[in-house]
Amino acid sequence: MNYSKESRDLDFAYKVKRALNESAENIPSPALERLAQARKLALARKKQEAPVSVLAIKNVFAGVNGFASQGMGSWFGKVSLLLPMLALVAGLFGIYEYEQQQNISELADIDAAVLVDELPPAAYVDTGFSAYLNKAEE
Repeated sequence: MNYSKESRDLDFAYKVKRALNESAENIPSPALERLAQARKLALARKKQEAPVSVLAIKNVFAGVNGFASQGMGSWFGKVSLLLPMLALVAGLFGIYEYEQQQNISELADIDAAVLVDELPPAAYVDTGFSAYLNKAEE
């Protein structure tokens, strides 16, 4: 459905173009001269409004002439690659350290509970005591 709408739009555009080209041949020469002068005037005004300088930014990462083919590029290119890598490594190291601290904290809480409890530590490894605890929970 979408394709047929696009093809209909294209057909209509070609018909309009053909009709304009055919009717352009029938325009009288004084009108053609005025249209040509108006076009030249419009182009002259347009060129005056155009920017004088254009800022071009060198593609550092994309394309065949990109970062890899430039021999690692300028110092800005190196830093722009190095900073995200350092941030990633620092973030992963921080996550690792946080997880280690959480694990140590959990083990310390278990140790403290065992030491403060009234039962001797040998009771926790006794199979009979484990069975007793399982029955008590049911």
